[in-house]
Amino acid sequence: MAGLIIRPRARLFHGHDWVYNTEVMKVFGAPQDGEVISLKDKRDRMLGSAIYNSRSQIIARRFSHRRQDLDRDFFVRRIRQAVEHRDRHGLTREARRLVWSESDGVPGLILDQYGKHLVIQTVTAAMDQRLPVIVEAICEVLDPASIIERNDGSGRKAEGLETRNGLLFGESPGAFQIEMAGLQFELDLLQAQKTGFYLDQIENYQRIAPYAAGRRVLDCFTNQGAFALACAKAGAASVSAVESSGPALASAAKNAALNQVEVEWIEANVFDHLTALEKSGAESDLIILDPPSFTRSRSRVNEALRGYKEIHLRAIKLLTKGGLLATYCCSHHIDWSLFNEMLVSAAVDAKRTLRRLEVHTQTLDHPVIAGLPETEYLKGGLFELVPSR
Repeated sequence: MAGLIIRPRARLFHGHDWVYNTEVMKVFGAPQDGEVISLKDKRDRMLGSAIYNSRSQIIARRFSHRRQDLDRDFFVRRIRQAVEHRDRHGLTREARRLVWSESDGVPGLILDQYGKHLVIQTVTAAMDQRLPVIVEAICEVLDPASIIERNDGSGRKAEGLETRNGLLFGESPGAFQIEMAGLQFELDLLQAQKTGFYLDQIENYQRIAPYAAGRRVLDCFTNQGAFALACAKAGAASVSAVESSGPALASAAKNAALNQVEVEWIEANVFDHLTALEKSGAESDLIILDPPSFTRSRSRVNEALRGYKEIHLRAIKLLTKGGLLATYCCSHHIDWSLFNEMLVSAAVDAKRTLRRLEVHTQTLDHPVIAGLPETEYLKGGLFELVPSR
């Protein structure tokens, strides 16, 4: 088996499973992109098996601490373990993430469930090359009605992979309805963003909804409208939802009709809309900020933080006395400390003080591995504007 000799003090020796190209002392055996390789220390001791890709900064991703191949039995075993983990912890809802990359021991494989329909992504070369075997393993473990491929994410570029979508197994479900967070949603898995829905926020929709009763709510970056719909159903006095994507807003409006709630849908750039609201003297009792990731690389963290600070500064200025801010960041490059520092800085510039009421993170079907901080990417919570002192 070809492989890599890892430099001393590399993160692999501290519980991490990634090897960056700067952490390689020597390459042996001429490994090919997507191949399974062995990882060894300078004394030739085995550190585990990994997938290899010379095109990526993360040149190797360990998936086992022993010698292991990526065959059908491996995928059946890992997929079954992932499903059993979710079932064991009560994550049995119709819509859930079944397999999540490194967190389930299959780097680059993502599998989401919507009833009997599954959506798959393969975002590493090794998983992409083994897609037919993976589909066979999925069918053996889960017996789905359909498997849809949504390999159109930007993450594939770093692995040198082309984008593509399509039906891999069964018949296309077309548009169908499913219940999530106590709400009805219409999904078209071949057309919706990413794998169909932001499943990592499902529990947070339910956490925020009770605070909306009787309040004027502004939901920013609403996408398919989940936060807005949850707040409207919980008895908000009014709900306005802002999104720059026309198709996403059209889906959100359909979902509002399904749930028989009233929401004002606004197609606009959130930065511009918050500025316009501030100039008009508008106020909100509850503002939700759930933007997409502002950075995909560590080199652009400072730029991203400036963007996060700007929207938070504008939102804080719009809050009424005792108003609430629910805010989230989904970039693993920005940790809790940086996020909190940004939030405090925005509050200081707005001459306001925020009191934290709740801490929120991703749902348990997106497991966090203690030695892999990148698996804990979603952070946020609920904050209250403290009355002037």
